[in-house]
Amino acid sequence: MASPGAARVLGSTLVATLLAACAPGAADPAPVASGSSDTASSSVTGSATPTATPSSTRKPAPVPLATDRGRWSAAVVAYGGGDSPYNYGPTVLLESGRHRMWWCSQLGAAVPAGDDLLYSESGSAAGPFVAPNGAPAMPVLSGSVTGFDGVHTCDPSVVKVGGTYFLYYTGAAGDHAHGNAIGVASSTDGLSWTRLAGGAPIVSPSYDKTRENTYGAGQPSVLVVDEWFYLMFTDTTGEAAGWNGAGQFVLRSKDATFASGVQALGPDGFQSVPDTRTKRTRSVVDAFSADWMYVDVLGAFAIAHETDAGTTLTFWNKDFTASPHPVVHIPGQWREGPGLVRTAHGHAPVSLEDPCGRIAVDVIRATVDGAAAAPTDLQQFGLDLVGVPGCTTVPSASVLHGFAMPSPQNTMDLVLGGKVVRIERRSVTDRLAAKVLDRRPAVVDRMPVVARIPAGAKAVRSSDGQIGLLLSKDEDQDQLWVLGAGPAAEEIVALNSSEPTLVTKAAWEAYPKAGNLRR
Repeated sequence: MASPGAARVLGSTLVATLLAACAPGAADPAPVASGSSDTASSSVTGSATPTATPSSTRKPAPVPLATDRGRWSAAVVAYGGGDSPYNYGPTVLLESGRHRMWWCSQLGAAVPAGDDLLYSESGSAAGPFVAPNGAPAMPVLSGSVTGFDGVHTCDPSVVKVGGTYFLYYTGAAGDHAHGNAIGVASSTDGLSWTRLAGGAPIVSPSYDKTRENTYGAGQPSVLVVDEWFYLMFTDTTGEAAGWNGAGQFVLRSKDATFASGVQALGPDGFQSVPDTRTKRTRSVVDAFSADWMYVDVLGAFAIAHETDAGTTLTFWNKDFTASPHPVVHIPGQWREGPGLVRTAHGHAPVSLEDPCGRIAVDVIRATVDGAAAAPTDLQQFGLDLVGVPGCTTVPSASVLHGFAMPSPQNTMDLVLGGKVVRIERRSVTDRLAAKVLDRRPAVVDRMPVVARIPAGAKAVRSSDGQIGLLLSKDEDQDQLWVLGAGPAAEEIVALNSSEPTLVTKAAWEAYPKAGNLRR
């Protein structure tokens, strides 16, 4: 919710009371004596740095990242409409060209009276964002009345796994000490949500330490890497939080509700713990209200948090043992937590222009305190990271999925899941690839060639209209590579001079399945 600390003086007594439970405060420099070992001492009002690298072994020097194409919407991109007094803490999911955004506000029409989660969408991060019903925004989750989140729902973070959206949020039953905790809900459309875990919080304050800041646990940001849900959050009672409660802690689990298999990030890496209320022994950045994403091409996490320089990006490698790059700043005014534009799993979007060397980073953040003295006026800011040392390993080259490039054999190579399908005709490649690159990244030579598509390759059509190619590598047995049904699949087999043979559903199912050529 809004920065943990003193409650804001709002335009009405009611709004002031409602927001008091939600505000952690501003992260100020921690007064640390010389030689102190306090691990959460770096200021988040200057050039912030990650807190506490766990190993004393020598690490490679951080590799600077250049930037270009700085951008700013210069106008408000989304607002709640009606009587909404504040708009902040967004989460933005890029899906099929749509920027889907959820954020914290308050609408008088939504009951009970308290923080609500609103939704709208746009074709661009620069807006304008509009709800599916044509309104500026629509409420999608409000207080449960009776649960831990009885009054307030705020600080959303959304990911999509398979066909299911998961929403992590801060909930509170009212204005009382340590009243915030983290809940989770699921949805099939991102609009209608069902609370999980029986409506109980999945992360509560750890109560490691008592501080003047009594906000508790909240401001979650979730992403998915290698089937693990990584949850970063604020806990002002955590042992490794700063003097003012600032700090970001990390838990992970393969269970979206964090009811089992929980691991906590500590000084020695991830360790299994009994539950989510384990002692918070390590903070990854000295901040409140942060967001993060996994940057596949770098093999690193990027944490977005606010400092005097704007939104600061702090980087950690995959196992949190080193900071591979110095911080990067997205300048401009701000008042409350940035929301990164991310993919369904909470990863950085892949650049079609240069997937291995360019990363577009866009955030939406509140920029002023409005008439209610609370954060509002959501605007978009961004830049590109350029000259990125990406695709140096096969894992980091996962960003090449769906891209094609020239092969050493005067054909084209299509990368699918870290493997290569070699295609004879350029016209077919153009239809199958997200984009055809002019230059071949060296890492592709380390990927196995698993199939070849010669002109006239055998094609089959199932009784339900599905089309596929029967392909092999060298003299191996034919395997079925699916193209799908519809005009696009018909066009591809026509361009390849492959006339499909009708087969029964049983015969289709009997073919060894290799994969989907249409990404």
